[in-house]
Amino acid sequence: MPAVVVSGSGENQEFEGRITVYVIVCVIIAAFGGLMFGYDIGISGGVTSMDDFLKKFFPAVFEKKHYALENNYCKYDNQFLQLFTSCLYLAALIASFVASKVCSKHGRKLTMQIASIFFIIGVMLTAGGINIEMIIFGRIFLGFGVGFANQAVPLFLSEIAPPNLRGALNISFQLFITIGILVSNLINYFTTNVHPHGWRISLGIAGVPALMLCLGSILICETPTSLIERHKVEEGRKVLRKIRGVENVDDELDSIIHACEMAKQVKDPFRKLMKQVSRPQLVISICLQIFQQFTGINAIMFYAPVLFQTVGFGNDAALLSSVITGLVNVFSTVVSIYVVDRAGRRILLLEACIQMFISQVIIGIILFKELKTSGDNLSKGEAIFVVILVCTFVMGFAWSWGPLGWLIPSEIFPLETRSAGFAFAVSTNMLFTFIIGQAFLSMLCQMQAGIFFFFAAWVIIMGAFTWFLLPETKGVPVDAMVDKVWKQHWFWRSFMVEDDRPDVKVV
Repeated sequence: MPAVVVSGSGENQEFEGRITVYVIVCVIIAAFGGLMFGYDIGISGGVTSMDDFLKKFFPAVFEKKHYALENNYCKYDNQFLQLFTSCLYLAALIASFVASKVCSKHGRKLTMQIASIFFIIGVMLTAGGINIEMIIFGRIFLGFGVGFANQAVPLFLSEIAPPNLRGALNISFQLFITIGILVSNLINYFTTNVHPHGWRISLGIAGVPALMLCLGSILICETPTSLIERHKVEEGRKVLRKIRGVENVDDELDSIIHACEMAKQVKDPFRKLMKQVSRPQLVISICLQIFQQFTGINAIMFYAPVLFQTVGFGNDAALLSSVITGLVNVFSTVVSIYVVDRAGRRILLLEACIQMFISQVIIGIILFKELKTSGDNLSKGEAIFVVILVCTFVMGFAWSWGPLGWLIPSEIFPLETRSAGFAFAVSTNMLFTFIIGQAFLSMLCQMQAGIFFFFAAWVIIMGAFTWFLLPETKGVPVDAMVDKVWKQHWFWRSFMVEDDRPDVKVV
């Protein structure tokens, strides 16, 4: 990360530079990768609740939804319907490890270009799908795009950002994901009554951010760190001058060169990651990704229209409720950008656990008491109250476990294991997103209202983990993490054996 050198004393050296229009343009273009990811998350739930889509690809689900005397919780229980949503994340899991190698050897820019090509192929297959195999293959290509984009875009943003904006830009990637979810909900709301091809429009509009990322990634520069990593020092100097808007970039350039040289001394970062001294960072990063999914957030975001139809809303009202939760998601993420460097990480995570737990328990109680397996749905007032509780849950997640699940892993790994550690974080996230996406509708059918108590129990575990095992990292320089965080922690200090890594300055 290029803009600050951290000394052993923990003092930050500021470099010359300013916010340039070129950096802003680069950030906006790169952020289309997050917008594409968010659109993919949000679009599937709305499409899978559209009658035209169900009649064409899942007629059995359509029959259960409209004509069969069916358990209210089991209307959409179909493994292939769930596979349509979840296969994207299994593909992203596989792609993330390939993307890590491409990102290191060929740069962030090329990796984003590859992601955009996968996105475009996926959009063509899904929007033009004529059978279930075609749309599932399309979702798999979209998953490859997600895997490549999620590896490259956060690195690109952090490496090109001015020092005073790096934290905010990191969370801004999550902000664009939430905007993508909101946009997809709006599109679904307007296309649900466009017969018979409204679902094709919803899936096809995903081509807009994909095309913007493809064309834009041709125009943007490679990051200075990536160029220097690949022995292109003079090109790195030129780019650094361009993005900082000043001629004197020697100090920052020297710090990047030094950090890259130290990182190259570690020949096998994955082996280094398995050592005892790396255990705290690895365990915390993996657990954060698992916990992020077991809040139940993606189950709600994937299937929000389905969930709202289950509790009694019509199709239009269900999609409108999804738009409302999408708006809450966006604005709450903005709150996180403002608060995270002021209040700290732990307080946001712990507060959100209380908020999410209360919301889920009350939703579970209402559904347990009022929504029977067959017959009438909730009353209008009760259904609206459920939407309010879902918004309260989404609000807590969006200013805590959503953005911080990505921010904390990005700041606790040292440079020499950062790429490998982040690859583990991305792949773990994709794996458990796949598991939840594939299992949720079946879990809703089998567990009924109990599914909310299931996720609430996980929130208790998350809160205990945060309280006892997650140290505060706000304002702690990367190079000082071992001495100021891990060696001071009651549990993790036992893992801090003497490391053979020399005292280095970290970019």
